Amino acid sequence: MAKHIGILTSGGDTPGLNAAIRGVGKAAIRKHDMQVIGFRDGFRGLMENRIVRLDGKRLSGILTLGGTILGTSRDKPHKMPIGGKIMDMTDVIAENYYKQHLDCLVCLGGGGTMKNAFQLMKKGLNVITLPKTIDNDVAMTDMTFGFDTALGVAVDAIDRLHSTAHSHHRIIVCEIMGHRAGWLALGAGVAGGADVILIPEIPYDINVVAESILRRSRNGSPFSIVAVAEGAMSQATHDKLMIEVAKLDKAENKEEKQKIKSAIKLIKSETKKSTIEVAGQLETMTGLEARVTILGHLQRGGTPSAADRLLATRLGTACAEYIKQGKYGVMVASKGAETTIVNLEDVAGKTKLVPLDHIWINSARDVGTCLGDY
Repeated sequence: MAKHIGILTSGGDTPGLNAAIRGVGKAAIRKHDMQVIGFRDGFRGLMENRIVRLDGKRLSGILTLGGTILGTSRDKPHKMPIGGKIMDMTDVIAENYYKQHLDCLVCLGGGGTMKNAFQLMKKGLNVITLPKTIDNDVAMTDMTFGFDTALGVAVDAIDRLHSTAHSHHRIIVCEIMGHRAGWLALGAGVAGGADVILIPEIPYDINVVAESILRRSRNGSPFSIVAVAEGAMSQATHDKLMIEVAKLDKAENKEEKQKIKSAIKLIKSETKKSTIEVAGQLETMTGLEARVTILGHLQRGGTPSAADRLLATRLGTACAEYIKQGKYGVMVASKGAETTIVNLEDVAGKTKLVPLDHIWINSARDVGTCLGDY
């Protein structure tokens, strides 16, 4: 009998989502004679049983489109706002899964989606996921689709900022997405020739950054480009957090852990410097005029790059093949030029951070880029 599969997109929109939907859907229909439906607006659409039939006509012409034709949301199956309350809707989701006679649910998303899919897997649903995020921080895969497009946007922005920084002898601080991992800021900074790159994995000393900029000025370069990831933090903030994290590991009960988590949240909100504050500090410490550019959602929108279309299509078609083989409870991952599957339990709750000995970091240091630590 023909298998029935459902597809949803969850979390932030990312270039390449439509290419992945197309890859899964067309391969499932054309090669494996499957029936395919999509759920609108992520897990909420699955909970509300809002579906769209994905046939050849619906999947045609979407390869180059940004966003997602299915819509998306950040709703979690076990913590979904319903009528002003937060409710666990996993049982309702499971009921709709069986009501649609699904053999498998395909979830396209980042780290949060991996955790949500894992919870549904533990409820007995056949689930398979594809890794998407511009942050490139999903564990156990070489690359996530969406990253290459966002990287190109950020590099283009830095390229354009060079001319105004040079013309006006300014410090231009460019904020790039990445709360937990610095892949995007690091890659864009290296490719765009940023003079300073600040990422979450390397706590920075503002004095080191200022001295680096002053050194450039003394050597005849009276301008600097500073690429800053959203989640970059000072060494002082990092040290405070590590003290609380150490306490968390030793906490003996749930109440104590919650108290420490609240303290960690407070430290982050009170001591993390915004990009505007960092620019202000550098202006004061160097005597050079500073300006801020925050790229924001520009990085997430628009037509996916060729590399992202290829990756999304490759992962999508492989996904259909794995479904045919009955491989469930897994994420389809990119490994070199090949695809593979990894167990969801090995992915959920994990973040792929930039290793401190990564070749991008080494290359940045070798060309004289300041990373804020020395």
